[in-house]
Amino acid sequence: MWKHKTKRNVGGKTRSAKGTVNQAGFTLVETSIAMLIMMIAALASVSLFAYSIKFNSGAGDRELAMAVAQKEMEQLRIVDFENAALDATPGNGITSIVTSANRQYRVVRTITNSNPVDGYPTIKLISIQVTPLSTTLGAVKLNTQRSTMSKGPY
Repeated sequence: MWKHKTKRNVGGKTRSAKGTVNQAGFTLVETSIAMLIMMIAALASVSLFAYSIKFNSGAGDRELAMAVAQKEMEQLRIVDFENAALDATPGNGITSIVTSANRQYRVVRTITNSNPVDGYPTIKLISIQVTPLSTTLGAVKLNTQRSTMSKGPY
């Protein structure tokens, strides 16, 4: 004889002719794999946050270093061209340590005389390099030129 497997709906569940319930759902293996994928994504985002925090604090140091460099440059702008503060610096420049906002910076000031007329320079090349001592991020460097107010041969 032919046995027909008939399915009937009883209480929202499908039952086969034998009386077993066919249930749909996730297995333990599928759930474990999904959890593993979610954990990898979460760890990736945590490392991204750590990376961004590190470089945001470094950007703050560079911003303060730029402010220190601008302050040093402005101090050299207000002095006369013949002032001793604008004398040419020997070797690699003059190095000093400056503290701003409870952070220390190494400041290297280099002044080079240029374009001499009658033995006196008419242009001075000024370079200020500020390096934050608390981070390994790069230095900030400002360059400018100062010229004398006296008339030259050109």
